[in-house]
Parts: sequence; structure tokens; C-alpha cells
Amino acid sequence: MALPMERVSRGAFNCISKRFTRPAIYPPRYLHGSKHKSTTTTTDNSTKPPFNPEQPIKFTQPPDPTWTLGDGASIPKNAAQSNKAHISISPSDPTRASSKNYKFLISSIVPRPIALISTKSKSSSGADLNLAPFSYFQVINHDPPMFVVSFIATTQHSGTASRNPKSQKDTLRNLQETGECVINIVSEHMLQAANATSVNAEFGESEFDISGLTPQYDTGVGVPRVLESIVSIEGKLLETREFESRANPNDSKRGKTTLAIIEGTRFWVREDAIDATKLDKVDLNVLRPVSRLGGNGYGRTTEVVEIERPVYRS
Repeated sequence: MALPMERVSRGAFNCISKRFTRPAIYPPRYLHGSKHKSTTTTTDNSTKPPFNPEQPIKFTQPPDPTWTLGDGASIPKNAAQSNKAHISISPSDPTRASSKNYKFLISSIVPRPIALISTKSKSSSGADLNLAPFSYFQVINHDPPMFVVSFIATTQHSGTASRNPKSQKDTLRNLQETGECVINIVSEHMLQAANATSVNAEFGESEFDISGLTPQYDTGVGVPRVLESIVSIEGKLLETREFESRANPNDSKRGKTTLAIIEGTRFWVREDAIDATKLDKVDLNVLRPVSRLGGNGYGRTTEVVEIERPVYRS
């Protein structure tokens, strides 16, 4: 059974520490925790303001409070921007690397929700737990609750939809073997731990131990949820479908993407994040969700604009 970091003995922790600091398997920028201080070299945070966990979520006016039907888009702050031409890009151009499509899409289709998915292999050992983040993820229905997750099969770091295609492979394998998973929503307080689960751990090594997140064994599926997640959803695999790569159609390692459709079978929500009598809306101020942006960027929800849906009357 995988133990949370705070429950691991000093001797066991030292053993784990030695395994987790192998540079070929665990790049330093992915290591966090009391024994593993982050040594990120790709991002300089020294000149940035400190993270403010108490920053309130503000509700603001819409861009143009006087807007009425037929007014069109609001005028840009710099009016000259409205005259800028658009560039046409063919994603299937044979001279265009697929990694450029990846960079274009993850920086333009933003913000994207993050599913921190916990799965388990058929083995009964707790060491076979897997935990990995996915931003190629979305809810697609509410009756029944249904979600879609995309697994990208590629070994090229520069062109993947995840920093760790290995974790995608493990998650998909477990999901197909057992048909079960838990989708855990990532909030601000657990961002760095969730990010640590993208480490390229070997199959059979648990990202729960690596991140210090806690597996909670009280679900109706054979997979634990993440205790620190304010919202978690138990899921059953409905079906998968494979798609061939345009850039590498004959490459078995990089040539396929698997789309998984998952039905949500049970919701878990922390009691302070929902009205216990209604059990419907989740409090955004408590959830404080984190979204995925381009590159190494993550987004916070700090401002909200409320606009009523128009009703057509003849």
C-alpha cells in the first residue's frame, strides 16, 4: 500500500530519496518536498512577486457595460489592432513539424482544466498506483456525467501533449485493464504536488509517494482518490478510440492517440465547498481551480465576469 510522505519512516524515506534522485529518471526540476527542493533551471522566479494564496476572487463589470444586441465586439484598447491581418496556417503541411501544432494549440486553447487521474494496475500491490495530470480533458455530458481524456502516444518531448508520455501510457494501460479511475480536480494549494506527478517514474512506482499526495481508500471503485483534492469523481471506462497520426502514420510508438470516454459514477466534494442541503454548485472561492496554459504556465481564476444569457423575443 502506498504511504503518504508524512507517514514514511526516516529509513524508508532515505531509501525512496535515493531512488528518486536518479537524474536519468527524475529530472531535478520535478522534485519537490522536504527532502527534494525544487531546482528548476528553465524558469527564473526570483524577480516575480510571491504567490498570494489569500487573493480574493473578484467579480467585475463586462468589457462594455453599455453593450446591446448588434453592437459586435468591443473596440480593442489599441484601435489599430482591429486592422491587423490574420495568418493562415495548415496543420498538415508536410514541412511543418507536429511539435509546432502542439505549441500552437496549448498556447491558444486556454485555459484548459486539469484532470489529475489516479489509476491502479491489476496487481493488488499499492505500489502499482499511478497518478498523472492531463489537460487534454473535458466534461462532455451531465446525464450521465461523461468525460473525455486524450492519451498521446509519442516519445518526443518537444512534440508531446504531456511532459511525460510515459505516465500517459501507464494511466491508459491501467484504465484499460481495470476499467476504473478517479478524476481529481487540481486546486491552488496542491499545484506543485500535482505538477510533480508528471515526473517520468518507472511503471510500478507510485506518483503518490513522489508528490506526497495522499491516496484515500474510501471509493466505490478499486482506485483511491486524492485526499487533498476538493473535488474528485470516480469513473468507469465506457470506450476508447484510436486515431492515427498524420505526421507519423506508420510509427507504432508515436503514431496513435487514444481517446477515452469515462462515465462519472460518484462525486466527492469537500463539505465547505458546497451547500449540504442543495448539493449542486461548488463554491469557486473554496475550489480555487488551476488551469493549464502554454509552456510551463498555469492559470488562476482571480476575476469573474457575469453576463446573463440573452432571450429572444419576437
